[in-house]
Amino acid sequence: MAAQDNTITEVLVGAAVMAVAVGFFLYAAGSTGAGPAGGSYEMSASFRSADGIAVGSEVRLAGVRVGSVTGMALNPETFRAETSFSIRDDIELPDDSAIAISSEGLLGGNFVEIIPGGSPFTYAPGDRIMDTQGSVSLITLLMRFVAGDGEE
Repeated sequence: MAAQDNTITEVLVGAAVMAVAVGFFLYAAGSTGAGPAGGSYEMSASFRSADGIAVGSEVRLAGVRVGSVTGMALNPETFRAETSFSIRDDIELPDDSAIAISSEGLLGGNFVEIIPGGSPFTYAPGDRIMDTQGSVSLITLLMRFVAGDGEE
């Protein structure tokens, strides 16, 4: 009889552990924005340098996540990084907005930042943002500083 009690206890403890694991997973997915998304639309941009971002990187507007990078490819004719990304349906971007690859800090990761313009006209789904700024390499900046390439 004692063996059956141990089996029941093990099953109950296993079920509780699984329930806690599922709870942590759902919490993590919700807090990172990886959970079920509402409606979104696709846009694209071309960067000279897309260092530090990949498919799944955040797209932010005023520091708030509004989308994610959905695709990246090298254009063999222009040698630029062609990037596609999704934006939440409730965000309407002015058609003079810019897009840049920004860094969270020295040790933080990179993300795509949308800098809104002031135009009364908005981008349509599938449009291409032309005003882009690629990522800035910290190593390149440090080398320029050390070499004294700055204007005085």
